[in-house]
Amino acid sequence: MSPRRLFRVVAVTEACTWALLLVGMFLKYVTKTTEAVVSVGGMLHGIAFIAFLLTTIVVAQDQRWSFRRTITGLASAIPPFFTIWFDLATERKGLLGDTWRLASEPASGGLEKPVSWLVRKPLQGLAAGVVAVAVLTGLALVAGPPVG
Repeated sequence: MSPRRLFRVVAVTEACTWALLLVGMFLKYVTKTTEAVVSVGGMLHGIAFIAFLLTTIVVAQDQRWSFRRTITGLASAIPPFFTIWFDLATERKGLLGDTWRLASEPASGGLEKPVSWLVRKPLQGLAAGVVAVAVLTGLALVAGPPVG
């Protein structure tokens, strides 16, 4: 899967889980009919949020995004649906490629070395990504829900 495709899939997934969470909040707080959708939507959104953050870091390293663009990408996961806006804006600027740069170029250090391993070994990279999302989700559950 190309960086462009991976980023698009994860950005849209994150936005869809935002929609589910917002529907759940409407049902819980406005109609006062059920809390079930918030529970399910909240968990799914948490998982998608973490996956988006990790994907952003991997793609940013591979595609040589600036620090500012990377921080903007990470921050786009906070307001509802901004991940789609960020994805489209980044693609429009030509910053999402169809190939993984680090699959063929040597890593220069820092985060590029683990990202290079992830993209050169896609099955192991996928497994590592799933484990990272699971571990971070577990840590978030231990920390508790957001205050507010």
